[in-house]
Amino acid sequence: MTMQAQEMQKAPTPAWLWSAGVAAFVVVWWLVYGQLIPASEWVVAQLPVDRASHTGDALAFFFYDVPKVMMLLTLIVFAMGVVRSFFSPEKTRALLSGKREGVGNVLSASLGILTPFCSCSAVPLFIGFVSAGVPLGVTFSFLIAAPMVNEVALVLLVGLVGWQVAATYLVFGLSIAIVAGFVIGKLNLEGWLQPWVRDIHAGASAPSDIESARLTWVARYKLGLEAVREIFGRVWMWIILGIGLGALIHGYVPQDLMVRIMGAEAWWSVPVAVAMGIPMYTNAAGVIPIVEALLGKGAALGTVLAFMMAVIALSLPEMIILRQVLTLKLIAVFIGVVGGGILAVGFLFNFLF
Repeated sequence: MTMQAQEMQKAPTPAWLWSAGVAAFVVVWWLVYGQLIPASEWVVAQLPVDRASHTGDALAFFFYDVPKVMMLLTLIVFAMGVVRSFFSPEKTRALLSGKREGVGNVLSASLGILTPFCSCSAVPLFIGFVSAGVPLGVTFSFLIAAPMVNEVALVLLVGLVGWQVAATYLVFGLSIAIVAGFVIGKLNLEGWLQPWVRDIHAGASAPSDIESARLTWVARYKLGLEAVREIFGRVWMWIILGIGLGALIHGYVPQDLMVRIMGAEAWWSVPVAVAMGIPMYTNAAGVIPIVEALLGKGAALGTVLAFMMAVIALSLPEMIILRQVLTLKLIAVFIGVVGGGILAVGFLFNFLF
């Protein structure tokens, strides 16, 4: 091989080709994402199970949620990796820390309302926020609000229990997300992130102001791909495990037992309902039919809403995935702060309604 041929072989891919490739990827991603539900139904239809059975319901849930969360993780982490290349750690912290943190909690919780994510689907964006240097408390406000209070839940609640109850739920759910995130932020628990996440959050590999200004678009795309490779490689197995557990529980919800507990007048019905909700996993739209069935059988409104909030904001599958990002101590703080807020909402709704 001649020297000229070797040089031609080593010629870098032009920036326009990289940009075209990224644009094509986004288009294909969007087209595939829109077909996940029919694809999951088709896969289950090929299996020797009854779609209307508990097993069929669990399998359909699994085959839909796994690729959905994987795709969200890939796209969001890549995008945040590219965005992060424009901001040095110093610039990011100056923009989002200090006195602006309270505003950041409000903004991130409001963003959570507008994103119809279940708890596991919100984790990729949570990871992206953390990797971009966003304060920990601000990211938690999003992580709490995204599954617990979104437009799907609110519309369904209006039809089920009326706009007054739905509006009250919105206010209290949003307040829990803002206050819980603010409290976690004030505790300065960044040291309780997993070491590899802590290094990213601290900006161990982020460019300086001068370096970020000099980076080409090709270099930024490569940083995005590197972020996907590192983060996806660490959490993909736990995503499958968490969603698999959630799908199993999703297909076998013991409604009769829950009605007996949630219909009780005893004070302990609210904390027991929350404890029952944590191991389960579904999104807001998926839990509303359960809520409707429980209310129709005489369960107390506050107890049912506390159960609903626990299912979609404190699910066990979510905790399994978050374990790869957070230490057990930080997960315990998260459960304690959010769980306390949910208990307060349950008791208050039982008192008011």
